[in-house]
Amino acid sequence: MPLERLQKIIAAAGVCSRRQAESLIRQGRVEVDGRTVTALGSKADPGRQKITVDGSAIRPPARVTTILLNKPKGVVTTMRDPQGRPTVAQLIAPAFRQRLFPVGRLDIDTEGALIMTNDGDLAQRLLHPKYEIDRTYLAVVKGNVGQEAIRRLEQGVDIGGHVTAPAAVTAKAAAPGQGKLVITIHEGRKRQVRKMCAAVGHPVVHLKRLAYGGLKLGDLPPGAFRRLGRKDIERLFSKKNLYKHKNAL
Repeated sequence: MPLERLQKIIAAAGVCSRRQAESLIRQGRVEVDGRTVTALGSKADPGRQKITVDGSAIRPPARVTTILLNKPKGVVTTMRDPQGRPTVAQLIAPAFRQRLFPVGRLDIDTEGALIMTNDGDLAQRLLHPKYEIDRTYLAVVKGNVGQEAIRRLEQGVDIGGHVTAPAAVTAKAAAPGQGKLVITIHEGRKRQVRKMCAAVGHPVVHLKRLAYGGLKLGDLPPGAFRRLGRKDIERLFSKKNLYKHKNAL
């Protein structure tokens, strides 16, 4: 068997995405035949060499599994939390023997669509900037949102040293003193939608991810999940704007 890059081996084993695997390597948490490896260009033979992450030997997943989870507010998007807060891993643990990891993150105060999988290659494609996978959010914000604020969000705003890429924005009916926006972006910067709304003077009150690519969350209850089939995976890479019209919700 030819040698493969360590981050690819780790991702293919369902431990995490390639990007996250690179971080594990840099942190010195990966060993090959008992030796710590920290160079990202390192290669190994998964058929002949023992590769461990945090002391646990990695093995290819017996079955590739991908799910769509409706992450509730108050749950952290991580496998384990030093502060003892509830995690997405705990939500799904009773249903799966194999380890599924989250693709990207939703902050603790954000709810909605989260992909979890043990398919490292799929996670890599979903997270890589070159694929520009859409994420669609429903943001309830403070204040009545005017056309100028929407125009700025659509064109891109400075969120602290970074000007966001153009976004698709649709305004919805909201309670007095509030705005309701459906925002589609393809960047995955930390707390990006919250920062975008704050930059135009409308801090977020409530945030929910409605869709990942062309895959809608639908009526999946908070804390529940469903397995994704081949057609669902294809929808993840769809470029169709699901929430363009005002009656789309």
